[in-house]
Amino acid sequence: ATLPLAQPYLDAFAAIDGDPNQLLAVMTDGDEIIGTLQITFLAGLSQRGAWRGQIEAVRIASTRRGEGLGQRLLEWAIDKCRERGCRVMQLTTNKSRTDAHRFYERLGFKASHIGYKLEL
Repeated sequence: ATLPLAQPYLDAFAAIDGDPNQLLAVMTDGDEIIGTLQITFLAGLSQRGAWRGQIEAVRIASTRRGEGLGQRLLEWAIDKCRERGCRVMQLTTNKSRTDAHRFYERLGFKASHIGYKLEL
């Protein structure tokens, strides 16, 4: 069953869809959505003006975990970041998600910074 989306989600999707530095990826199996992620391409002044690929909203359907789908989705994202000329790809994950930490480390990511958030 399809549920209607709340307006804030529709507004966010429209903003993402209209921004050339945003990429929202949806992995499907037939008509079933089985994974998603979002890439934001960021220009920066650090590292000699390096572009970065910021990865957010990595999700794999709970019924499909363990099938290698997350790895395929992240490898696809790595390729997209390379195509866009990014020199760095970065993501954040909750400190308590130790399984996710191991997953990202297996793909070559290194824990390099401490992140902070301020709710507004």
